[in-house]
Amino acid sequence: MTSDLTAFPRPSLAVDTATFSVAEGALHVVLVTDRHGRLVLPGTFVHERERLAAAVLRSQAQKAGISGREPQQLKVFDDPDRDQRGWVVTVAHLDVVEAEVVRAGIAAGRITLVPAVEAAPGGSISLPYDQPRVVAEALARVRADYADTPDPWRLLPGSFTLRDLQLLHEAILGEELQRDAFRRRMEPLLQPTGEMTDGRRGRPSRLFVHRT
Repeated sequence: MTSDLTAFPRPSLAVDTATFSVAEGALHVVLVTDRHGRLVLPGTFVHERERLAAAVLRSQAQKAGISGREPQQLKVFDDPDRDQRGWVVTVAHLDVVEAEVVRAGIAAGRITLVPAVEAAPGGSISLPYDQPRVVAEALARVRADYADTPDPWRLLPGSFTLRDLQLLHEAILGEELQRDAFRRRMEPLLQPTGEMTDGRRGRPSRLFVHRT
C-alpha cells in the first residue's frame, strides 16, 4: 500500500546563497536586486525534481553572473512565518570567492558588494525575510574556518608571504591579529617555496604556498 503524499501539506522549497569576497580590506557579501528593487541574496525556488546544488548554480549564474563554483550547504531555515508570501523553506548555501569572480558582475551592474556585517542583523542594510540571519550564520562559519587554518577557501593565488596571509585573515575576521602569535600558529601549516620576494616593497620576505 502506497501513501498519498498529496494528503500532506508541503512548503515551497527555495535556496539562498551568501557569497563573500574580500574588498577594501573587509569581508563583503554579494547582493543582487530583485524585481521589487530590493537588495537580496541570490536565490531561487527549486524546480520540480531539481537537485538543491543545481538550483544554487542556476540562481548564481542567472542572477549574479557567477559560474563554475561549488557553494557549500550551510543551514535550513524553516520558520513557517519567514516569508510573508507563504510557507517557504530555504536551504542556505555559502561560498567565498576571489575578487576576480565578482568583478564582471559588478561592472555589469548585476552585483552589489556590501560589508558583510552591514547585511547581518543590526546592520545598516535591510534584507527581506530572514536573510540577515543567513548572512550572520554564513559569516560565523567563514570566520570559524579562518580562525586556525591558513586561507582554507584558497583566496590567495600562487605563492604569498605571511604578511599577505595575515592581512587576508584580518579582513575576514574583522580584527587586528598579533603578528608573532599569528605566524607561530600558521607557518607550520604552510609549505615554504624556498624563494623570497624581490624586496621592491620593503625587505625581502619568504614565500609560501598552501599544502596540498
